[in-house]
Amino acid sequence: MKRSRINEILREGDAFIRSFGYIMPPFAYWSPDQFKAADHRIHVARGMGWDITDYGREKFDDMGLFLFTVRNGDPSHLGQPTGMMYAEKIMISRKDQYSPMHRHIVKAEDIINKGGGTLVLELFNSLPDGSIDRDTDVTVHCDGTPRTVQAGGLIKLDPGESVTLMPGDWHAFWGEGDDVLIGEVSTVNDDKTDNVFEMDIGRFANVEEDEAPLHLLVSDYDQWLT
Repeated sequence: MKRSRINEILREGDAFIRSFGYIMPPFAYWSPDQFKAADHRIHVARGMGWDITDYGREKFDDMGLFLFTVRNGDPSHLGQPTGMMYAEKIMISRKDQYSPMHRHIVKAEDIINKGGGTLVLELFNSLPDGSIDRDTDVTVHCDGTPRTVQAGGLIKLDPGESVTLMPGDWHAFWGEGDDVLIGEVSTVNDDKTDNVFEMDIGRFANVEEDEAPLHLLVSDYDQWLT
């Protein structure tokens, strides 16, 4: 993706988020120079910040996702009696924009429709080897109520509704009718190691530097802050 396109998506996404009354934390608006000058150790170590991905396929409008990790714990705290073991994201799934089929190894998550269109999720169970089970019914909980669909069935969430996905639950999603503002509350998030995709794709975009970044992406940190 060209950096100019990423900057445009950042501006559009920020306006969309604000239209629902959600206010981003101050570090969201640091310039690259401000980020470098700040004590950014926690942000970098835990992958907090902006994340615009086309999964390396250069077709963001068709397959992509807009994310911001607001807070994130430390994976080393998992299984310990104390520590920060949770994460929060705010995301945008555009109308008919596909977020491809994947599962997580560790992360359990609540996916919440915060406003806009309908959020549609396609669901499968995992086989013992972790691959997709294309035969068995899938049961998930939507706001505490169990819902069961056939393998590959769809669950549709209107604004205010949510679904809980456990590690191993294969899922893809997209907005229907309009763009969707999505909240995610989860176990500690590690986007470098905890995403298993059905397709042979990358987790992050490949960036072409045709202009200066408006804000750094989490995938920029290694390059820009070392």
